Amino acid sequence: MKNKKLSLLTSHLISVTAAAALTVLATQNAFAQKKYDTGASDTEIKIGNVEAYSGPASAYGVIGKTEEAYFKMINEQGGINGRKINFISYDDGYSPPKTVEQVRKLIESDEVFLVFNALGTPTQTAVQKYHNGKKVPQLFLATGASKWNDPKEFPWTMGFQPSYRVEARIFAKYILKAKPNAKVAVFYANDDFGKDYVAGLKEIFGDKSPSILIAEESYETTEPSIDSHIVKLKGTGADVFVNISTPKFAAQAIKKMAELEWKPMHVMTDVSISIGAVMKPAGLEASEGVLSAGYLKDASDVQWANDEGMKKFLAFIDKQMPGSNISDTNLVYGYTAAQTMVQVLKQAGDNLTRENVMKQAASLKDFAPDTVLPGIKLNTSTSDFAPIEQLQMMQFKGGKWELFGDIISAETGG
Repeated sequence: MKNKKLSLLTSHLISVTAAAALTVLATQNAFAQKKYDTGASDTEIKIGNVEAYSGPASAYGVIGKTEEAYFKMINEQGGINGRKINFISYDDGYSPPKTVEQVRKLIESDEVFLVFNALGTPTQTAVQKYHNGKKVPQLFLATGASKWNDPKEFPWTMGFQPSYRVEARIFAKYILKAKPNAKVAVFYANDDFGKDYVAGLKEIFGDKSPSILIAEESYETTEPSIDSHIVKLKGTGADVFVNISTPKFAAQAIKKMAELEWKPMHVMTDVSISIGAVMKPAGLEASEGVLSAGYLKDASDVQWANDEGMKKFLAFIDKQMPGSNISDTNLVYGYTAAQTMVQVLKQAGDNLTRENVMKQAASLKDFAPDTVLPGIKLNTSTSDFAPIEQLQMMQFKGGKWELFGDIISAETGG
């Protein structure tokens, strides 16, 4: 009897202890579940952004407007884990000093949680060290410079689109295959964006670079017109023209080449493939035959009419941005980036620390936004901060981009 009482007492004590332990655990979990850094709370997540709404790269301004509309849609649907996104976007006119001023304002005055999809290589280079010093995510940058993929040196910085160098390698391989004796003239922006492409081309051309690359001509983004550069390059006798310029200048180049009746193989950066912002202003006839590589679906192309992802995108445009020019690739780009940002915030759950958001951004596994080409998936890791490393070659024909060949990934395609 005594043993039985002792046994009951022991089991009671064990139960009480277990219950107490569970209570402590539950309390700890409750605290563990909700962790916040500056800019995040029970009700909102403050996301900062700088965009070129004015200046030489203002064609990209629609990206910021699309992201704003996407986050508005998410908020209307109840937000992310019950929290609304407060999107604060400023114009920096694609000017590095202005970028520094606006990013400081976002972080120090507005106290944003992170800065998302800020535009431009020279502009974001100006604030990269500041971001990393402050430990504020500089996340999914709207620039394909290869230097954003440097997790050891810059653990708070991550790019978004395929790197310029990867694309340049794919272009170089295509040129060598299509025109083994090519005489290449490369026209590029005199900044990290342009120089990355030139480096990528040379990595593939290798020892043959001096004989293949017969002309390298750079331009400044402050130039009103680049016509004189095109005249000069035609004079070199090049039969391949690699065009590494932002939309305004890409359109000028296509137009001037048509005027000069210069018809080399024309390979153009995917930064400027927008039909609405580049090909139409340059002239559809003048744009015929231009080559590029892509990773996004073209919303104006009927081949995606029955595509589930494209249906979602078009429904979003109809409701949130009625009257928009769906042939402008920047709309699709903004949607893709915003959808990826939302995915990362969903993965972060209630642990909204800046450190955890970077951890989640570096843990994307085969994520396929609605608007990327079939077969393209976003993957990141602690040692790979490049979400998109796959492309497909395409050619502009009859007013639209036609994809050809296989999806080429950086690992196997350069």
